[in-house]
Amino acid sequence: MSKLPLPDLGAYLREQRESAQLSLRQLADMAGVSNPYLSQIERGLKRPSAEILQQIAKGLQVSAESLYVRAGILDERAGDDPAAGSDVLSAIAADPALTDRQRGVLVEIYRSFVGEDATSPPTLPTPPTPPTTASGAPRRRLATGSAAGATPGRTELNEKEQ
Repeated sequence: MSKLPLPDLGAYLREQRESAQLSLRQLADMAGVSNPYLSQIERGLKRPSAEILQQIAKGLQVSAESLYVRAGILDERAGDDPAAGSDVLSAIAADPALTDRQRGVLVEIYRSFVGEDATSPPTLPTPPTPPTTASGAPRRRLATGSAAGATPGRTELNEKEQ
């Protein structure tokens, strides 16, 4: 009979390992970590990085995101809305090329752009309207260089501007 999920990451990992009928040594080999280190994680003495959690998740065949949530790396999704913005946060947390510091900075920057409510779509600024002449026709910009087939040094002007 399985125990109820515990809020403690180490106890959760131990429960998942035992449910998968894996020894500590087997899971450590699968995750590419040492036996003592995995034991310390399970006992709550060490806090693993996101990369180590991802390797452990693969060994246990569980979602890496669930381990990130339990470890406090990610916030739990609000409801089951897949557009809740945690896809970006999951990608940041799961990227093995990033350091923990880089992950933290990226999450902070992302949240500063989307605000605390990541479910609302970002508002894009309205592009400025191009300047027009008195007749309402769009002004042509002066050429800044020579284009293929154009005479070097010549610029185009509207008839009213000549």
